[in-house]
Amino acid sequence: MSVISVNKDNFETVKNSEKTVLLDFYADWCGPCRMVSPIVDEIAEERDDLLVGKVNVDNEPELAEQFGVFSIPTLVVMKNGEIVNQSTGARPKNQILDLLK
Repeated sequence: MSVISVNKDNFETVKNSEKTVLLDFYADWCGPCRMVSPIVDEIAEERDDLLVGKVNVDNEPELAEQFGVFSIPTLVVMKNGEIVNQSTGARPKNQILDLLK
């Protein structure tokens, strides 16, 4: 499954997904975000059991604020509309996959 761009208009649909949701909060100018982005893309392609979305914090400051995102990249894992795990900073793939357990 491909990564979807998450914004305030489609957030409720994403949040209420039956699948586990992995959200990547990022900005285009952020170096560590550019390191994490291809890993998130790869996970999205490999895992049909996930809904993977990216939130551009420059375009969606309300969503960033709602999740308490002060540093990027921030990865958020949600199940049944609730945050179950969160991580800030660049992480290797194995650590990102560990967030999903």
